[in-house]
Amino acid sequence: MFDAAWKVRATDGDEQAMRELVDAALEPLFRFCFYRVGRNRHLCEEVVQETILRAIAELPNYQPERSADNVLPWLTGLARNEIRRALSREPATTSLETIWAKMDEDLRTIFSRLESSPLADDVLAREETREMVNATMSQLPQHYREALEAKYVSRQSVRDIATQRSTSEKAVESLLTRARRAFRETFLALARNLNTEALNP
Repeated sequence: MFDAAWKVRATDGDEQAMRELVDAALEPLFRFCFYRVGRNRHLCEEVVQETILRAIAELPNYQPERSADNVLPWLTGLARNEIRRALSREPATTSLETIWAKMDEDLRTIFSRLESSPLADDVLAREETREMVNATMSQLPQHYREALEAKYVSRQSVRDIATQRSTSEKAVESLLTRARRAFRETFLALARNLNTEALNP
């Protein structure tokens, strides 16, 4: 969707192209930023708005060959910068910025090894709280989050998910396996790095 042709339209100021970006970005960006700004809804809305404006301004730097199927990684990279700027104006949240900087390093390591490294089934040793589950889901790569939501929130069958994604049931089962591992590892990483104050300021 966000391919080279879209970039040309967007760079030329095409309103439909801009609308497509906003429609695709608003919800996942809000979800991504919410816990990173200490669950401050007003600050989160500000960061999301600034991120979209930054994305529009930096369209010439967008590389569609790297993310045409999913523009969110590019947008979350921009959002991290906006989050840092926003938190720098909030003295009480300086420690939160430091925590998430460490978290990003941990999560990059976790997600990079998921494709090839088997993980234990019992890594979720502690009881999940609603906030921790929500925080975990908000930081998962989009394809993992969508797979888990389809299976465990919408209660879709593997066959239905495969049909929806135009892929095989075996491919969906493999995706769900990796998504569950990602959830468990992300949950533990958050538990190690985020304290109660960071989730509930």
